[in-house]
Amino acid sequence: MTTEVDLDVPLRIADLRAARDPVKVVVGPQARERVTAARTFLSAVLGDDRAVYGATTGFGALVGYAGRADLRDQADNTLAHLGAGQGPELGPEVVRATVLLRAASLARGASGVSPHVIDALAAMLATTFVPAVPRLGSVGASGDLIPLGAVAQALRGRGHAYLDGVRLPAAEALQRAGLEPLPLDGRDALALVNGTSLTTAATALALDAARTAHRAVQVLTCLLADLLGSDTQFLDPRLLRAYGHPGAVDVGARMRRVGSGLVASGARPLQEPYSIRCAPQLLGAAEDALRYVDAVVGADLASVTDNPLFFPDEDLVVHGGNFFGQPAAFAADVLSMVVAQVGNLAERQLDLLVDPNRNGGLPPMLAAGPGQQHGLQGVQLAATALITEIRRDTVPASMQSVPTNLHNQDVVPLGTQAALRALDQTRLLHLIVGSLAVGLRQAAYVGARAPTAPGCAEALAAVAAAVPPIDPDRPLDADVRRAADVIADFSVSFS
Repeated sequence: MTTEVDLDVPLRIADLRAARDPVKVVVGPQARERVTAARTFLSAVLGDDRAVYGATTGFGALVGYAGRADLRDQADNTLAHLGAGQGPELGPEVVRATVLLRAASLARGASGVSPHVIDALAAMLATTFVPAVPRLGSVGASGDLIPLGAVAQALRGRGHAYLDGVRLPAAEALQRAGLEPLPLDGRDALALVNGTSLTTAATALALDAARTAHRAVQVLTCLLADLLGSDTQFLDPRLLRAYGHPGAVDVGARMRRVGSGLVASGARPLQEPYSIRCAPQLLGAAEDALRYVDAVVGADLASVTDNPLFFPDEDLVVHGGNFFGQPAAFAADVLSMVVAQVGNLAERQLDLLVDPNRNGGLPPMLAAGPGQQHGLQGVQLAATALITEIRRDTVPASMQSVPTNLHNQDVVPLGTQAALRALDQTRLLHLIVGSLAVGLRQAAYVGARAPTAPGCAEALAAVAAAVPPIDPDRPLDADVRRAADVIADFSVSFS
């Protein structure tokens, strides 16, 4: 069943996630009325010979020069020079989420865009059409100009696009999809590119993935504690209330639900290593940070990112900087820090689990026959490589400002880099989580006790149903990916 997205209400992250596949985008009467009113107002303003950036002027540092007189020709004046992107192409799920977010921003009726532009974006999203968008080029200021320029050009039938996953000349992809090339004037073209829709879409998708991994590590920490027979004092609600941080209180409550009924074996030390004992404090701090990102993404999903903005009821054209992606840049950098530390925790838990000096006497590397078999040895090596990759790339982007555009853009947020980097890192974190899940499944096979908490038993059963024991050794790359997906689904559904 096709998902329906109504542009009369603010987008949700679930809408962006759904846009990977064809979605029905509804441009309701309120949105259409707002857009039409602003477009009519723009025509009146231009008839009065009032200056409007991008409609009567050049762009960026060339604002002091007149633009092209023909408004349709002005679209080429906007887009041609932006065809400068480089690097690999963005994933289709990111591009389609970006297009949906751009449609939502334009539908708020402050951009002076032609109504048919929003209709064209909606029509595109109802198909499998995906503009081919190079990853490199945006600095997250004046909007994601170069990536969104590639979107606009593909919708005009220029450049390349994908249809059903096949890369084609954009004109051919449009024709096969039953879409018409999109006619644009200068204001339409500028409105399409002058927003931070890629930065926000990537940040929102990264947040979604980070939250999923965060919940999964909570579940797996409880399962680890249960298989080892750990004392559960580290989850005591009085302890965590005294700590005073809301995230830790709430994470502890959720972990207690997963671990309800856990009976300590009495064979473990009074105090576990920090990778178990301090997990609610670490994951709680991550929860508090994720709530900050929640608020930023929520505001961005409801915002208008464009310049200028049009307010017909007040007879105003306001020029400013709503295309400046600093909020998402900060938020995406926070996400990177969260992902790195949650990944550190999961990787250290795996290290504890494969070490016979700390895992309660289970065989080294959880090998079914040590020496003759090697169990989790390769998986642990790969997990170490994954967390190293995350940590290597966690230097904040949001303050790495480099002036550009003849110092018109003399400070830039680099939010696009921060957002796409955070999204990349969540994909690696997903694999680290899967590696830990495979390790816990194997621990149960080579001699760990059966879980005593029903929630932990359910989690183990879910992974065990998808991943056979490692006996004999086999390549485990696919098992790690499968376990990651299974524990992610389980952790979302567990209440």
